[in-house]
Amino acid sequence: MPKLASYYLPGLYVEDHSVEVPLDWRGTEPERAATDGLPADERIHVFYRTVCTPENVGRDLPLLVFLQGSPGGQGPRLLSPTSDGWIAEAIKHFRVVLPDQRGTGRSEHASAKSIARRGDARAQADYLKRLLARSIVRDLEYIRLTEFGGRAWTTLGQSYGGFLTLTYLSFYPQGIAASFTCGGIPHVPASAADVYAHTFPRMAAKTRAYYARYPEDEDRMAAVADRLATGDVTLPDGSPLTPRRLQTLGGGLGMKPAPERLHNLLDTAFETGDGSPACAGSMPELTDGFLMAALQNLTTAGNPLYWTLQEFIYANGTLDAPIRWAAEHEYARHPEFNAAARPLMLTGEAAFPFMFEDDPLLAPLKPAVDLLMEDTEFDEIYDERQLAANEVPLQAAVYFDDLYVDSGLQLDMLSRVATSHAWVTNEFEHDGLHGSVVLAHLFEEALGRGDLERALRS
Repeated sequence: MPKLASYYLPGLYVEDHSVEVPLDWRGTEPERAATDGLPADERIHVFYRTVCTPENVGRDLPLLVFLQGSPGGQGPRLLSPTSDGWIAEAIKHFRVVLPDQRGTGRSEHASAKSIARRGDARAQADYLKRLLARSIVRDLEYIRLTEFGGRAWTTLGQSYGGFLTLTYLSFYPQGIAASFTCGGIPHVPASAADVYAHTFPRMAAKTRAYYARYPEDEDRMAAVADRLATGDVTLPDGSPLTPRRLQTLGGGLGMKPAPERLHNLLDTAFETGDGSPACAGSMPELTDGFLMAALQNLTTAGNPLYWTLQEFIYANGTLDAPIRWAAEHEYARHPEFNAAARPLMLTGEAAFPFMFEDDPLLAPLKPAVDLLMEDTEFDEIYDERQLAANEVPLQAAVYFDDLYVDSGLQLDMLSRVATSHAWVTNEFEHDGLHGSVVLAHLFEEALGRGDLERALRS
């Protein structure tokens, strides 16, 4: 398909593209579709951008495709090479491909409204299954074959993008010259329950570390939670702010600046006094600014798929048992997380049933999500035998203190993926890639090992 637009940003040349792909890839494969044409079934558009330095316009550069995290996250919207830390390093060596994964950004964006048009809850649930890893990777492989002449490319996977990397290596390794992942090696066999059993203790540790750094915030958080327990506080969108929703403000505690952001959020929580819990009283009135900032942290407006698909990214093929809200079950096993307990423990990247009751943008999706929680049939997303025989160089950044993807589980999995190498570091948190160091380090390690020989000539 011809490009939609081309333009310059400061320090970057950008092209916008869109391709049609099948909504449901089952029954066909990208290679067949690339040669024989797409099946006649429903099609969707997948959008991607390419970026390079202005001096490299028109040059035949090696390709690097970015596998975005979340799930449900769109590709980065850049302002310059330094607006997302890894870009400046990547464009030294590659033309960078930035897809919006299906259902995100400009790739047939999925929302409660668009999903409702699919029909009843069963139809919506079946549609949501088509937005998971196997479909995303098939889209990418089809784009590689049809838009880039079948040239092998290098993949860079951030967080969930690392999950996509192992799916890609499982089924289409011929398309990849080399792979980098950052905080995103899934454990196989995949189990949401296993993941939360490992991450809930880490959530508690991150919360305690936050309170140790800002001791007054423990009292502030308790005072806010006590006020919310009365049940009459609403956010500016009219939805309830409950102690359970307050706990989810800890979702960012696995990122470097998150404790400071949370501290600043609480700093002006109280309407009266000097902002200290002692001045606020036993039932403090909360400021409009705090409630607006809380809404901005809690809203799913930009990414409704993040919580909707959160537990299903672990569903691999035929499950032994339904997922049935794995995080909620693990939450109940830890009395220290009870919303009435003090200090108030904060939760990380975990989806709970109440989100689909309290959040007006998620509530319409609850019947479909409830059905998915009882399903046991999903696409296969990993091939353990193929990964054990993998020949594509894989360089993984494993963050030792990662809140979201347990480092021990990552290292266990990497021990069973051939031609893989781990760089284990506690210098960075889950968002380390967005600085200027991580990709440069991974690149130099892989280059020095000879793992980029094919990638840089592709």
